[in-house]
Amino acid sequence: MNIAQIKERGLEIEQHGKLPKDILEIIYEHQLFKLFVAPELGGKNLDLLEGIKVFQQMSSLDGNFGWLVTIGTGGNIFIPTLNQEVCKKIFSSVDSVIAGSGYPTGIAVKKDGGYRVTGQWKFCSGSDYATTFTMNCFIERDGIKTEDIISCAVSREYVEILHDWRAMGLKATASHTIRVKDVWVPQEATFQLGINRNSYGGWVHSFPFGTFAEASFLSVCLGITDNFLEEASILMKQKNNEAQLFLIDEQLKRFKQFEAQFYTKLTSYWLQHKKGQQLTNEELKQFSQISKEGAAACVDIANSIIRSLGMDAILETSTINRIWRNLCTAAQHGFLTP
Repeated sequence: MNIAQIKERGLEIEQHGKLPKDILEIIYEHQLFKLFVAPELGGKNLDLLEGIKVFQQMSSLDGNFGWLVTIGTGGNIFIPTLNQEVCKKIFSSVDSVIAGSGYPTGIAVKKDGGYRVTGQWKFCSGSDYATTFTMNCFIERDGIKTEDIISCAVSREYVEILHDWRAMGLKATASHTIRVKDVWVPQEATFQLGINRNSYGGWVHSFPFGTFAEASFLSVCLGITDNFLEEASILMKQKNNEAQLFLIDEQLKRFKQFEAQFYTKLTSYWLQHKKGQQLTNEELKQFSQISKEGAAACVDIANSIIRSLGMDAILETSTINRIWRNLCTAAQHGFLTP
């Protein structure tokens, strides 16, 4: 099976509730969880724009697939912040991938040499196959919880997965809650963004994290919308309704405008970053606004069309309905909502 054939397996993927084993093998074969990983760790070492375009392309095949490629690759951003030996251990395997949460919903009790970690974290996409989990915790010292936060990397064997992901879309992303209880995390398995501890990082890893995340999640929405427009066009042509075909054409033009605006701005920021020029707070805010407006536009484009699609739009087993649900779910991510 080649990657393009994944588009034909969307319903199977959703009903399976997770990525089938043979599709995971394709991800490993094509290093799709290692787009921003150095070659010496078995990665592709793409630049930011190349990786973001891969996210969109994979999402245009299937929303679940694209989301998981994007989330899995997102864990690559932590590479420079990890102890070198820990980094090698986490990323060297062919099937290495991180899942986790950025919300500080755990407690890390400070001890000599590390922390005792307890907590529960929601929405950990890829939890069914992740080899490492990352989690943010408030630090507790001498029985007193502080406002200081530490990020911890924990091997899969110490993590309990609560199979509680019941969203309307992206049903196969295994975005379950994870839980650990009194797990020992040595100091070398903790990290903080902005503090580098090895030489594996590149320009992607020093790009502003929030902007990286916004670009990543918006690219998923763009890919799913592209898929939606393609499927809607097929359905409209079958009906041979000129008014509906005109609607598709108008919304496609609108989509292409938002897509072009997004990539123009991202390209500008990326080139600026590679010149060593720091992005201003105003520029970062401007990109956040573009990302939020882009996600809202994707949902609005789909909503403006779906009313014209008749019963196909409401059957959960139909391709167009599944794509629409995946888009609505992806666009609800915190980085894309107002």
